Amino acid sequence: MESFLYDYAWLIPVLPLFGAALVGIGLISVNNVTNKLRQLNAVVILVLIGVAMTMSFALLWSQLQGHAPYTQSFEWAAAGSFRLTMGYIIDPLTSVMLAIVTSVALLVMIYTDGYMAHDPGYVRFYAYLSIFSASMLGLVISPNLVQVYIFWELVGMCSYLLIGFWYDRKAAADACQKAFVTNRVGDFGLLLGMLGLYWATGSFEFAVIGERLEELVASGALAGGLAALFGILVFLGPVAKSAQFPLHVWLPDAMEGPTPISALIHAATMVAAGVFLIARMYPVFEPFPLVMNVIAWTGALTAFLGASIAITQNDIKKGLAYSTISQLGYMVMAMGCGAYSAGLFHLMTHAYFKAMLFLCSGSVIHGMEAVVGHNPVLAQDMRLMGGLRKYMPITATTFLIGNLAICGIPPFAGFWSKDEILGSAFGANPALWLVGWLTAGITAFYMFRMYFLTFEGPFRGTDTAIQGELMAAAGAIAGGGSDDHGDHHDAKPHESPWTMTLPLAILAIPSALIGLAGVPWHNRFEHLVHAPGEAIAALAEFDQTEFLIMAGSSVGIGLIGIALAGLMYSQKAIDPKAIAQKIQPLYNFSLNKWYFDELYDRIFVVGTRRIARQMLEIDYRVVDGAVNFTGLVTVVTGQGLKYFENGRVQFYALIIFAAVLGFVVVSSL
Repeated sequence: MESFLYDYAWLIPVLPLFGAALVGIGLISVNNVTNKLRQLNAVVILVLIGVAMTMSFALLWSQLQGHAPYTQSFEWAAAGSFRLTMGYIIDPLTSVMLAIVTSVALLVMIYTDGYMAHDPGYVRFYAYLSIFSASMLGLVISPNLVQVYIFWELVGMCSYLLIGFWYDRKAAADACQKAFVTNRVGDFGLLLGMLGLYWATGSFEFAVIGERLEELVASGALAGGLAALFGILVFLGPVAKSAQFPLHVWLPDAMEGPTPISALIHAATMVAAGVFLIARMYPVFEPFPLVMNVIAWTGALTAFLGASIAITQNDIKKGLAYSTISQLGYMVMAMGCGAYSAGLFHLMTHAYFKAMLFLCSGSVIHGMEAVVGHNPVLAQDMRLMGGLRKYMPITATTFLIGNLAICGIPPFAGFWSKDEILGSAFGANPALWLVGWLTAGITAFYMFRMYFLTFEGPFRGTDTAIQGELMAAAGAIAGGGSDDHGDHHDAKPHESPWTMTLPLAILAIPSALIGLAGVPWHNRFEHLVHAPGEAIAALAEFDQTEFLIMAGSSVGIGLIGIALAGLMYSQKAIDPKAIAQKIQPLYNFSLNKWYFDELYDRIFVVGTRRIARQMLEIDYRVVDGAVNFTGLVTVVTGQGLKYFENGRVQFYALIIFAAVLGFVVVSSL
């Protein structure tokens, strides 16, 4: 049975791909019939991803039992000495990622039935979700860089389609284009790095590249700086995909897509693909301290940047988006510090609690739309919420569990993974630890700010004055709180249907308990997933005193952040507006997202347009001018010469006589 499971592991990405193809063909050929059979299509896709999930967990169990890594490959292309293979690899890292992607995808698809119930694009959305799942699963099982790159671009395409799902909304259309262009920058760097590594090593296989590159540098056949450059270029791919500084700007705008894809793609899976690629390329990066330092400091800066912006966000989804950027920064910092297992452990715990938090935000928006209508300006702004715990108890409870997990409060999942990262960062560089420690405090503050604004205090959703202010600020008509549903709104929000609350309840279990797989005195996760070549014996070391100091400091600053948020937004003992006025420049700096969008707009958008206009002017005046002048000369000379070709012999003789006479005159001078 086990052999059968490994031999047919390729079915895991193929099953959701088949589901997407089946539904897609139906939409193209018999659109009306396919759209009428809405839930049947959803059931087909759910069953297929469910089978893929069952196989994934079976493979994970097999790897936990100590089964050796399994690789299946075939020759895909050959030319002379060049050989390119394709196939799949099942190892501990792959098995963990397969389990994460399939389980989160299944729960998000169940949730989608309730969230998108009245959307005319319901079936199309399921097809997109399914093809994304197939692409992400294909990326995870890829055994070499070329295959990774193929699926890397496919998940990017799916992200583009899903961010712009409501393409008739300008904000969504702009957001998907922004995500596409920003990711092209990172992917171009990844492609250059891949080609450079192949030029140097003659291979696309991860382990082979690492071994040969290290040998070439050690022998002096390749400069260490050039090898480091190739590594940094490859790292640009994860910088874009995992929304790291300075290519982080696309992720908050990606929240224009439906909330289920915010949970699946832009919190749990696709954005984690960058961290996954760093893990796969670890044998290549590890021998070069420059590359590792660039990775570590990029992650640390991103973690702080995301947290510092999240503290002033009022849109619930954008607040969670900046939180995701910050947490991804933690993972990247861990990989750069050499904390391979800790970074991947945080990837796993974060996937579950952040997916739950995003789905909770979707539940909140769903409940708010009953009051304010289908207007994201009103339905997503926390200033119009408050007191939702009374109306949405399941959503509030699960959101609180997710909050405790991300804030690193024991025994919830985030505590074990984040504490392990901070401990490793302290051992590698205390400055990195300090940035991560401060970020942990800010994280606790902004997450409980979100909780208190959304679920505690009086309900503000029917306050027309606030609605008017928000609409006016958004550039709409002041006081325009109505939408396409007219004035038939409820006076109070309501809890979401069971298809939405059931996934929340299920995700709350790993959010609370999965961290126990990585307790430092018996770290099962680290024994399963550790850096290539790392000795198992070294993983058993546990210093209780060091753990208590590190854990105490991280939990302590987290509790300070929570207490401060409570005083400001629950107890009202401190006025947030008064503090904002006292530190107005810093507040504006955070509110305006460090002015990155304005800076990039001025440098790249306006600057590129200016260069384009100048090039157009050169093209018009110089290039076109030269071509047009040549044409004019040809026309004029042609028009003139036609009068000399009249067929009269006497006229030709006269021309010859005049030419000879002219030649004689010139010669005699």
